[in-house]
Amino acid sequence: MINLRQLRFLVALADELNFSRAAEVCHVTQPTLSSGLKELEDMLGVQLAERTRRSVVMTPAGEEIAARARSLLIGAREIEALAARHRDPHAGDLRLGSIPTVGPFLLPRVLPRIRKAFPDLRLYLREELTEQLLDGLNTGRLDAAIVARPFDLGTLETEALFDDGYHLAAPPGFPGPASRPATGRDLEGHKLMLLEKGHCLQRHALSAYPDAGIEQDESFCATSLQTLIAMVSEGLGITLLPDLAIDAGVTRGSDLVLAPLSGACPRHVVLAWRATSARADLLREIAGLLRDARKALADERRAEAPAA
Repeated sequence: MINLRQLRFLVALADELNFSRAAEVCHVTQPTLSSGLKELEDMLGVQLAERTRRSVVMTPAGEEIAARARSLLIGAREIEALAARHRDPHAGDLRLGSIPTVGPFLLPRVLPRIRKAFPDLRLYLREELTEQLLDGLNTGRLDAAIVARPFDLGTLETEALFDDGYHLAAPPGFPGPASRPATGRDLEGHKLMLLEKGHCLQRHALSAYPDAGIEQDESFCATSLQTLIAMVSEGLGITLLPDLAIDAGVTRGSDLVLAPLSGACPRHVVLAWRATSARADLLREIAGLLRDARKALADERRAEAPAA
């Protein structure tokens, strides 16, 4: 009879294409993993992987069976989570991912709230790009993820968290708004310094004003908002920064001119999880805490505004 341990070995090998790394992922020795896979091959009567001294290549049968095995393993984890939910719905491990333009600014504020509300919950955090997060959800590596729309989330369940607008960030002396909100007209004729491709914020910023024809400065791509801020502070260009990051204080100490963008299409930040998740009720409660933390950040910035 096939067992889940053998299927974990197969999926790990298909992911890593290396016996040593697959064994590390499964927390077993390489001989143990090799033996388990050989037993699975003997049981199924087909070769699952072609082995040489330098490489591993999955056979067509191995690739197809590994894909089915991933679904079975996700189902097994959901069964465990369902049982845990009936024992204590607010206890156990929860693996939460977030995009880099939200996580660093929101998660430090919400974690104390989550720990207070669910003291028996062990939260594990991952910061990844959207496509990696969605892969983590679909393969069962993550339980939930904070992502931003517009983005195709497939069949995932979502809970709206907040809409995130933008501020124009420019160096001192920029010929634009100083004491009034900026508009798409202020961006005309200027190319934006943005994050590198793969960051959803890069796509969202370019579509903030669909009719304005916003273009990116292709001579520079940043890997973080902090890098963008440093480049703009040096007078090398302008950029759009999300309101969340502004409210969290990302520009404090920087020599920038900031102006809210009027009429820009915001990005819609949501919490996403698999439709089959047994922890949907818990995740909706966590979504509420995330909304509360975001509102608190905005309230704090508004309270600081008169003294700025």
